[in-house]
Amino acid sequence: MSLNLDPRQRAMLEAMGVMLWQPLAADESIAKIAEVTKIAPENIAAHAIHQRPAARNEQKFIAPVPSQAAPKALTPSPAIDLTQVTTLDWPALQTTVANCQACGLCQGRKHTVFGTGDRQARWLVVGEAPGEQEDLQGEPFVGVSGQLLDNMLKAVGLSRTGTGKQGVFIANVLKCRPPANRNPQPDEVAQCAPYLQRQVALLQPDIILALGRFAAQSLLQATLPDVATLPLGKLRGQVHRYQGVPVVVSYHPAYLLRAPQDKAKAWADLCLAMNVLRQSPAEIA
Repeated sequence: MSLNLDPRQRAMLEAMGVMLWQPLAADESIAKIAEVTKIAPENIAAHAIHQRPAARNEQKFIAPVPSQAAPKALTPSPAIDLTQVTTLDWPALQTTVANCQACGLCQGRKHTVFGTGDRQARWLVVGEAPGEQEDLQGEPFVGVSGQLLDNMLKAVGLSRTGTGKQGVFIANVLKCRPPANRNPQPDEVAQCAPYLQRQVALLQPDIILALGRFAAQSLLQATLPDVATLPLGKLRGQVHRYQGVPVVVSYHPAYLLRAPQDKAKAWADLCLAMNVLRQSPAEIA
């Protein structure tokens, strides 16, 4: 409410020491505020909004923070009891592998990769570790490298879906995928070793084809203490042994995709394995 005072009334009040307030025009008001506060006129409105105190009954709303606990990571269990693994049959072994938490790889896997093929096959092919596609599908050697392996096996009359003389079982040293497909670590290989040992004991193959450096090192470390220092080329062209089973070392299909000039050497390795099967136990001892 404003007072409509004439000049005489205003003069009387001013003489009494009573200060009167009257609204200024918008431009005059902004200019006056700018003069007192030293704030640029164009910033007066924004400054007023920012500095406006909350109304007496106005409560500041603070969004509640969800009380959701962080997802609990799988805690690796103690080392695998080899004495228990050695008593497992195929179904029990596969279930044990699927539920394994013996190392940190259990935290990032989608599927364990137990192996595939004929469980009475004469051939056992051992790779290194599952990759991304293997982790997604739960089967070893899928994708482009798997197609190359299938073609290599087909060339010697073998198939992962075959049985009898045409059968083959395919497994990996590790049953879980390392993050970002990194190389297997020694403790991971050691934790998974009992599973591969039991697969060999159940399968009782006549020949093992080890594909890649880590597969060769894992299988031959008991008979070749310095195997970790030997290049793959030094392990090829000869017959090794794992638990009494002849082992032939060759290149991993993923390497052959990068180095196709070595496919002829891989073919020579397959021929060596075929020759081993044709020989009697006395001749290959």
